[in-house]
Amino acid sequence: MKTLQDLFEHEIKDLYSAEKQLVEALPNMVKAASDKKLQEAFSSHLEETKEQFDRIHRICESLDINPTSTKCKAMEGLIEECDGMINEDADADVKDAGLIACAQRVEHYEISGYGTAVRFAKELGHKDIAKKLQTTLDQEYQADQHMDNLAQGRLNKEAMA
Repeated sequence: MKTLQDLFEHEIKDLYSAEKQLVEALPNMVKAASDKKLQEAFSSHLEETKEQFDRIHRICESLDINPTSTKCKAMEGLIEECDGMINEDADADVKDAGLIACAQRVEHYEISGYGTAVRFAKELGHKDIAKKLQTTLDQEYQADQHMDNLAQGRLNKEAMA
């Protein structure tokens, strides 16, 4: 990597890989959740993540880059942690609280990645791409807030009982 454009393209490839891995992992989280609202939240986020994956794929096409050469190791590790929680022999309410914690770590990673990509896109003059990335960033913030509301509103209290 020699330029900010090179670094930006690397970030885009990383986000592509992260979204692809998440599309594959979220169905397992839906199945593992026992709370109906949490299942619905994960299902809804799966559909949103599919849209985000399509969006980042179109961005790759517009930049004429091949994203399949990069594997996001951070997302791979976060998903491994989620799988550990899925396979944990835990009380259902405790597992739901743990799944939310895992999901929020994923969201925070994505928020960081998309925030950086938006900034780079703007600095490089990719205004249309920056807008598309900002749309995804806004969705990631909303997903994180939704998980937070589920946890604080009821699920963490049920896990304490």
